[in-house]
Amino acid sequence: MDEHAVTGDAGNDRVLVVGEALIDRVRDADGDVVEHVGGSPANVAVGLARLDQRVDFATRLGPDARGTRIADHLTRHGVSLLSTTVGEQSTSVAEAHLDAAGAAEYTFDLHWDLPHVEVPAGTTHVHTGSIAAILEPGARSVAAALRDAHEQATVSYDPNIRPDIMGDLDVVRGHVEELVALSDVVKASEDDLLLLYPGSAVSDVLRRWGALGPALVVVTRGPDGVVFGLSTTGEVASAPTLAQAVVDTVGAGDSFMAGLLSGLASAGLTGAEGRKRLADATLAGVRPAIDRALACAAATVARAGAYAPSLDEL
Repeated sequence: MDEHAVTGDAGNDRVLVVGEALIDRVRDADGDVVEHVGGSPANVAVGLARLDQRVDFATRLGPDARGTRIADHLTRHGVSLLSTTVGEQSTSVAEAHLDAAGAAEYTFDLHWDLPHVEVPAGTTHVHTGSIAAILEPGARSVAAALRDAHEQATVSYDPNIRPDIMGDLDVVRGHVEELVALSDVVKASEDDLLLLYPGSAVSDVLRRWGALGPALVVVTRGPDGVVFGLSTTGEVASAPTLAQAVVDTVGAGDSFMAGLLSGLASAGLTGAEGRKRLADATLAGVRPAIDRALACAAATVARAGAYAPSLDEL
């Protein structure tokens, strides 16, 4: 384990993840089809559960075999589904068509009619992001859940920008900034920033988002590691990747997010009482959580698919 890794116990923390779970259906150039469970928030929920967090998940599945498969996958990994999970519409599907060179063209059949989310008693942190935070009508319920949870929990957000689904990026940018303003922690990829703020330096976006409200803003940069900034002091630091070998990068950002939240919880920087500690934190104070996030991402890219490591593996 890295010398900066967190060793505390976050067993008393309870995390609510709000967002989409879907089936990724991949058809290769020969017509062979493989289906697996996907969705960025679903991956984060599983990642947190694998890191020994108590996790509730607010999502929307259909009353069909695909919905049952997703539910089984989540519960098998220790994620608790809210009672409003199953709706009337079919389970969402993202279909990737691969050409002979392996390039993918996507089509989507998405249903996001998330009802009002009752934040479970004892929740200390709420995480959301990706399609669910932008796609209506469910996006309104997502934002309402963040507002409802504020008195008892810290909030995190990962934009995970998908232009083909989310639409006009000028409109999306406004929605993203509204959610950034509701959050204590924001994690985005460098690709997200290039889409939302073309031509802007990472440091400029860190300052822009930090001024909206979050105490900690983190930007992942793939093989170039991570940049993170504290809004209270304006300090910015970077850390290198811990990946030694890369099989693929599927789920790496979600694994990083789970590790970051797990690390912040272990450091006592989540929850209503942790909010002020996070706002007053130093770069050294948040660095162990950054290191745990990097260790999780490194474990994920070392295996095929959206693998989620356990604490024992870090």
